[in-house]
Amino acid sequence: MSLTTVKDIDLTNKRVLVRVDFNVPLKDGKITDDTRMVSALPTLNYILEQDGASLVVMSHLGRPTEDREAKYSLSQLKDHLAKLTGRNVIMAPDCIGDDVEALAKDLKAGEILLLENTRYYKAETKNDADFAKKLSAVADVYVNDAFGAAHRAHASTEGVTKYLPSCAGFLMEKECSFFDKVLTAPEKPFVAIIGGAKVSSKITVLESMLDKCSTFVIGGGMAYTFMKVLGQDIGKSMFEEDFLDTAKKFLDDAKKAGVEIILPIDHVCAKEFGENAEPIAVDSVNIPSDLMALDVGPKTSELVKSRILEAKMIVWNGPMGVFEFDNFARGTKDVASYVAQCKGITVVGGGDSVAAVNKFGFADQIDHVSTGGGASLEYLEGKVLPGVVALKK
Repeated sequence: MSLTTVKDIDLTNKRVLVRVDFNVPLKDGKITDDTRMVSALPTLNYILEQDGASLVVMSHLGRPTEDREAKYSLSQLKDHLAKLTGRNVIMAPDCIGDDVEALAKDLKAGEILLLENTRYYKAETKNDADFAKKLSAVADVYVNDAFGAAHRAHASTEGVTKYLPSCAGFLMEKECSFFDKVLTAPEKPFVAIIGGAKVSSKITVLESMLDKCSTFVIGGGMAYTFMKVLGQDIGKSMFEEDFLDTAKKFLDDAKKAGVEIILPIDHVCAKEFGENAEPIAVDSVNIPSDLMALDVGPKTSELVKSRILEAKMIVWNGPMGVFEFDNFARGTKDVASYVAQCKGITVVGGGDSVAAVNKFGFADQIDHVSTGGGASLEYLEGKVLPGVVALKK
């Protein structure tokens, strides 16, 4: 099944309700990174360009309590949305209710009504039918462009589709298109770079992609659980005792399937975990007992370089080390550089990996940098995303 997209529906003289992911970082009421807002612009601008169309924008922001803290109000985004779109933006006092419906009804062509935080209501996350129906009352058509929230069956992502003609925005379409390529028809050699802290959070991804990949590059804290299984010395590095058997089974299954597994062969270590910890190079697989690994070493980077550059498809989810600390960022920066140079299809998903390619300035050299952390992870796990299924033809 393919997605019904915003181009499949006549929007002439329609009020269009768009679910976006404007869950942006704020500091003292100021947006510190507007990537998610900018990513939604192609859809918002397309709708506003249709004859007589007006726009109602809804999103969540943070995890507010019923006290409706001002720090979670979408009113903080109103002026920036107006600046990005070059349109008049009206701030609604709520996301449902008579006053909101009246404001939506009075919208002129080309105007935008920004609804208040949908998560001010517990009914949002409960996917309450009555709440979803009230959300839908402001518009004629519903467009979901919030891939980052598509793995949640919430009223604003799934419930609303039961009450309005519904379709996907351009960002949702792009996200699904790239991840579908990864999951259904990956070109070989296909390299999956999986990092991050824990095996427990990534094992489902590893297992679900085992029949698709040529090579797995495993880095980050999770690598040391696999190294422990292989009988290698990991010093004070973190590992998950409860997942040793799971890690062993994965390594055995990969060997049977003829899939290459690359683990760190050298390390950048420290005596304690901290931003100002002194980096200590360990030029061997085994780590001294008084050290913990916080990054991969140069030999590991060189080993994975050829696999990445030769790949026809790459998916990267999770950093190689504690890249937030400059002393332990080299491994992740190297991988980001190699992925950027790869001539194959490159997809980066997961909050930390996306933060890394942005930090090191490689984002514009990647074919697709996903806006959905949890959603991209669940997509790679092969899970059904409720917000996506609701838009299928």
